[in-house]
Amino acid sequence: MTDALQALLVSTGVVALAEIGDKTQLLALVLAAKYRKPVPIILGIFVATLLNHALAGLVGAWVAATVGPEWMRWILGVSFIAMAAWILVPDKVDDGEAAASPLHGVFLATLVAFFLLEMGDKTQIATVALAAQYASLWAVVAGTTLGMMIANVPAVLLGEVAATKLPMRLVRGIAAALFLLLGVLVLAGAGVGVGG
Repeated sequence: MTDALQALLVSTGVVALAEIGDKTQLLALVLAAKYRKPVPIILGIFVATLLNHALAGLVGAWVAATVGPEWMRWILGVSFIAMAAWILVPDKVDDGEAAASPLHGVFLATLVAFFLLEMGDKTQIATVALAAQYASLWAVVAGTTLGMMIANVPAVLLGEVAATKLPMRLVRGIAAALFLLLGVLVLAGAGVGVGG
């Protein structure tokens, strides 16, 4: 498997699982219930995620180019293990975060809300770490964006029914286990693409 394909698949899977139950997914549910216009909400999520994760990916690539491979291995390994612990903590969205009045429609309201709420979020931090891990920046950004869409589009389309039916503890446990495995593999020296 090529580095780019591996980066795409790992990024997609890790972020899709990490996003389930995340505050941005909760925001997607709130926006879907409030506006009942799935197409502009989905487009807003896509554009906001692509912009946010492209910036995060650039930061990750810069860190990988700046820090030596041995330090990078330790930073990434510990970061992935920390993400495993963080994922186990359930997120919630405050009513004030989702109740912003759309200035130029549902698309713009979604774009702004998602972009801002994603700042410093688990999936953004994961994107930084994955971009530092893999040499293929475009594959990481495409994968993390795809992972966000896999998790959020059903939330928009199916609304609260999907959120109440998913076993959130199990989903968070699987995502945490994936991050823990990535962290252990990186610390053990099996990290593909560490340092570029």
